[in-house]
Amino acid sequence: MVNNEVEQIGAILVKSGKLNPEDLEIAIIEHKKTGIRLGEILIKMSFISEEDIQQALSKQLNIPFVRLNNIEIDKSIVEHVPARLVTHYNIFPIEQKNGILKIAMTDPLNLHTLDNVRMHLKLDIEPVISTSEDIKEAIQKYYGIGADTIEDLMDDKEKKGEIVDIEGIRTEDIEDMVEDASIIRFVNQIIVEAVSDNATDIHVEPFEKDLRIRYRIDGLLYEAAIPPTIKQFQSAIISRIKIMADLNIAERRLPQDGRIKIKMSDNEYDLRVSTIPTPYGESVGIRILNRDTSFIEMHNLGLGDDHLKIMFRLIQKPHGIVLVTGPTGSGKSTTLYAALSTINKIDRKIITIEDPIEFRLHGVTQIQVQPKIGLTFAHCLRNILRHDPDIIMVGEVRDQETAQITIRTALTGHLVFSTLHTNDAPSAVTRLLDMGIEPFLVASSVESMIAQRLVRKICPNCKTEYTPFEDVIKRINVTNEPIDNIKFYRGRGCEECRYTGYKGRTAIFEIVLMTEPLKRLVVETASSNRIKEEAVNEGMRTLRFDGWKKVKAGITTIDEVLRITQEQDIEDITHAYE
Repeated sequence: MVNNEVEQIGAILVKSGKLNPEDLEIAIIEHKKTGIRLGEILIKMSFISEEDIQQALSKQLNIPFVRLNNIEIDKSIVEHVPARLVTHYNIFPIEQKNGILKIAMTDPLNLHTLDNVRMHLKLDIEPVISTSEDIKEAIQKYYGIGADTIEDLMDDKEKKGEIVDIEGIRTEDIEDMVEDASIIRFVNQIIVEAVSDNATDIHVEPFEKDLRIRYRIDGLLYEAAIPPTIKQFQSAIISRIKIMADLNIAERRLPQDGRIKIKMSDNEYDLRVSTIPTPYGESVGIRILNRDTSFIEMHNLGLGDDHLKIMFRLIQKPHGIVLVTGPTGSGKSTTLYAALSTINKIDRKIITIEDPIEFRLHGVTQIQVQPKIGLTFAHCLRNILRHDPDIIMVGEVRDQETAQITIRTALTGHLVFSTLHTNDAPSAVTRLLDMGIEPFLVASSVESMIAQRLVRKICPNCKTEYTPFEDVIKRINVTNEPIDNIKFYRGRGCEECRYTGYKGRTAIFEIVLMTEPLKRLVVETASSNRIKEEAVNEGMRTLRFDGWKKVKAGITTIDEVLRITQEQDIEDITHAYE
């Protein structure tokens, strides 16, 4: 970029108010010293965004600037331009008219790219300007993840004259295919994309005529855009994942479990891989766990001030059981890890029994159960008492034997944390009784039952005030409090939140303390509804009530709380709040 061009684009940015003259001088000095383009320097120094520089370039060259996510593109044009071409040159086709193809690119002065695309497509090219992020997202949306990789594989097959028989493919053929650099690259792209989008799970699901890949982001599933021809390489893709997880690729009739360890951007991730057989091939589920435990703090869980005080009291108790309940994926393990991190001191011996170990905690002895060799929760519990622990965490109380030993451990002077799969906190009592535990043992050992759910937070980038319908407010406002001074918010939807209106998650809680009246109800084997009513009378907030508090605080929406909490017998318990 010659000096007058530098001055022109710099002047445009300063005149538009996007750039300070002092920052421009610093960038120009760096440009003259290194020869790096002025725009790259300004972006690297965080003086402006890429969109700012591209819009300035548009004014300088009198070439239109286009936001690709604001326009609909004819798929027939996309089909005409190979994926490898758009990926290699970082371009995107927009429109074709009268033998002229309009393409979006970041550098319309790159004659080498323009000539190569013109020669390859045998069309005249008209460039427009866009950002690299817009082009990347458009490629993924219209071509799918790894489209160029699949094109290479298809070309190889066509050159060899091979036809892929998915049903009858031999193990030896799969072994050859999974070592193909294109298959390796495609699987890596799927994983990188999931981690970049903060997905918690990847689902690879084979069906009769297609292979579907979905990511779970903020608790909801989103379908990944992948090329339709991916079905032909289903066996190789699944086998590649199985090899990475150290599973047997020849065994396709039985479920298998394995683990993959990866490192991205200085963060280490554990990928828990599970396969199950289906009529159309093996279905693969991958749970993504970030091994960076620095974020696990009690203050970051979403606990209100009163709940936080209760939790701090509970984790300081000398003995008893603290049960955290909720369905899979409700954040129970994260809550327990946060509790353990808080009380993890040099004068306390902490042992955990988990399946699997999701996070590594320094200073905590963690045991991974292995049922195949007889190392179950119950077996571990019977043996770890010889190691003189002060605090024990049992990953999950799954059966009568584990429940009995857990209770016996708590009664002999140990603080025990564990989880149960129940819909609400009071139901933990009836769950233990259903396992065959004596009511008096439950009453004397359990200190607290905590239910939790994860709700999506409103995207801060597109958060806006609105007025909800009255009947919707009535469903969530269990306290029947006046709403005149309450402001309600929701997300409009933007690029930052993938147009969902939500970004990130927090937890809502329901905490039951085992008081004397509740202990009497447990001994009398009262129903969970009766226990819940008494708990509310004593000050317990239900999940929906806690969600209502977060709605009033502008953290989440009414719709989200109603979606995540079950319909409750509001009339039966509303009087307790009045």
